Amino acid sequence: MSWDVPALLVMFILGLIVSTFGAIVGLGGGVVIVPSLILLGPSMLGKNVDTSLAVGVSLGALVFTSFTSTLTFVKEGKVDLRSALFFSLSSGPLSLLGASLTSLFDPEIFRRAFGYFMLFMVMLLLFRKRIKPYKGNWRYVRKYTDTAGVEQEYGYNVLPVLIIGGAVGLIAGLLGIGGGILLIPTMLLLFRFPLHMATATSMAVIFVSALFGSGMHLIRGEWDWLLVLSLAPGALLGGWIGARISRRISSVLLIRIMCGTLMLFAVRMIIT
Repeated sequence: MSWDVPALLVMFILGLIVSTFGAIVGLGGGVVIVPSLILLGPSMLGKNVDTSLAVGVSLGALVFTSFTSTLTFVKEGKVDLRSALFFSLSSGPLSLLGASLTSLFDPEIFRRAFGYFMLFMVMLLLFRKRIKPYKGNWRYVRKYTDTAGVEQEYGYNVLPVLIIGGAVGLIAGLLGIGGGILLIPTMLLLFRFPLHMATATSMAVIFVSALFGSGMHLIRGEWDWLLVLSLAPGALLGGWIGARISRRISSVLLIRIMCGTLMLFAVRMIIT
């Protein structure tokens, strides 16, 4: 590999920008890292980066992003650690399965299908006020008081959380995108999580999924330490900066940024 100063600088900037934005909206940022590595490989890094390697490196970078952002969110009291644990019980193991299938699965077909699914989730978020919220009785009911003193109630049952967490882990391990694309809309529309808590808790779940998934890619040899370590400083800093910026953004603006981000990612996944 060609590791000169410009290449290292590009990787640092890529990790910083993607991780900052990913931490703000709770999506992680792997959707950008994977295609960027594939595109920059031949010209900037002096080697071809295939999909499996890009996914493994992306998950490695997400470990650093989600670690610093989760720590910051925990200090601010925005992470529901108990809920994150329930999601992670299935997301961790299923991310191992997803990572083991990356080289066997046709990623292009899955990306396009998931892109259309993302567009559907965007429509749900945009028209969420016209959708009647789920009024069922959840076994676990939680309460959250925001900075304005407004108390919000949300809840869930274990089985749907485990199912959704498993889907998040499978997607994370297979595509290296974190899984927040599925997790956050579900938290908002089904379990009625407060928005800022949903983004913060999502990063905690992404940390577990990325840790397990990247470990499996490492075992399978779909890994490059130089790439991971070159992205790590920017990812660490970006995760912290993104979490700090997130607390200053209103819920209305945050949901607009999230919808715009999901729309762009969906289009990219469909047309790539």
